[in-house]
Amino acid sequence: MSTLHWEDEQAEIHKVVVGGYDNNVFVLRCKQTGDSVLIDAANEHERLLELCRTLRVRDVLETHGHFDHIQAVPQLRDAGYSVHVTAEDSSMLPSYDEVLADDDVIPVGRLRLHTIHTPGHTPGSMCFRLEGSPILFAGDTLFPGGVGNTKFGGDWPTILRSVEDRLFAKLDADTLVLPGHGLDTTIGTERPHFDEWVDRGW
Repeated sequence: MSTLHWEDEQAEIHKVVVGGYDNNVFVLRCKQTGDSVLIDAANEHERLLELCRTLRVRDVLETHGHFDHIQAVPQLRDAGYSVHVTAEDSSMLPSYDEVLADDDVIPVGRLRLHTIHTPGHTPGSMCFRLEGSPILFAGDTLFPGGVGNTKFGGDWPTILRSVEDRLFAKLDADTLVLPGHGLDTTIGTERPHFDEWVDRGW
């Protein structure tokens, strides 16, 4: 099962790691209502369906359309969960229900999750910021030590602009970054190294 990864007075975040690429799957849950969303239906659909039932998941939000993040999408849709993805990445999915746009607000019970379009890893990569808590679900846009890979349909200058202008320039240093793979980091930890990433070219 999932482990409780983080919590404050308004929200819980549960995390599981699935599939051959060790994808992070997060469930954000409103403490007041119990309603939840799942972020990235990556793989191991039976495990994710159990998680959805246990934590009262209403919707599935995809950070982007790469195959390792969407393997469980058909099974979760078949089970009645609505799958959301950006228009730019929608063609990468076998099916979906709703289109995510930049600066949308997604209600999760009484929580408010804000979308931040951060193209570069893919054209439609999306991050999700939790209002009132220092949390950013970053997908494959930002990791400890650098930005996401741009060799598979991405664009290096674009992801640099996204991270610099849309994340580093706008988010507080204590914002916890929950990436699509690997360990958490913070905006304050990564921001001072931006110029090093630009110089090294990856």
